[in-house]
Amino acid sequence: MLIKNPKFEVSAVSPKQYPNNNLPEIVLVGKSNVGKSSFVNTMINRKKLARTSSEPGKTRQLNFYNIDDKFYFVDLPGYGYSKMSKKEQEQVGHFIEEYLFNRKQIALIIFLVDIRHKPTENDKLMYNYVISAKLPFIILTNKADKIAITKVEGACKEIQNELNPIGDAVCMPFSSERKIYSENVWKEIEHFINALYFLIFHHYLNVLYLHLVYYI
Repeated sequence: MLIKNPKFEVSAVSPKQYPNNNLPEIVLVGKSNVGKSSFVNTMINRKKLARTSSEPGKTRQLNFYNIDDKFYFVDLPGYGYSKMSKKEQEQVGHFIEEYLFNRKQIALIIFLVDIRHKPTENDKLMYNYVISAKLPFIILTNKADKIAITKVEGACKEIQNELNPIGDAVCMPFSSERKIYSENVWKEIEHFINALYFLIFHHYLNVLYLHLVYYI
């Protein structure tokens, strides 16, 4: 996908600060320092639109990146950062819950994990939490450049077996260095954006039909 004018739009700490439009939202979920910001920069072919940090747990709000006025990448706060206080963890958890369970514009959740390591207990807890929201999602095994290319497929499959043993979720590798994976991810994103638009259109037709029936 050719991206022409991506921009950072807002850091939100409450629903009233969310963008007030109906653009689809692609939500990035993952533990602190798993590479969500690097993912955004790679996908839009920019170096510094999404700020990266070597200090985990720095993102404490929802960051909305407007991609050519077509959709948003939404970077959620990372989880599993031990230096975050219990009160902060509860606040962030409530914030994420409110967004995931109430935001109608969500087209897809991208769940990022590190391909080099087995999913942690925090990964599994968050994965099950994401499933409970009953939203479309895929698993992205990030940092694939850190292992031999011949081991990527096997490592991806092992992570899928840990998180999604029944195999009903798409699992694919990703790397900010090996950009060969980006095209496959774009195909998934475009598929789910189109699916959301179809649902919206279908809902609009149903509403229109009910109005016509009522007035006729």
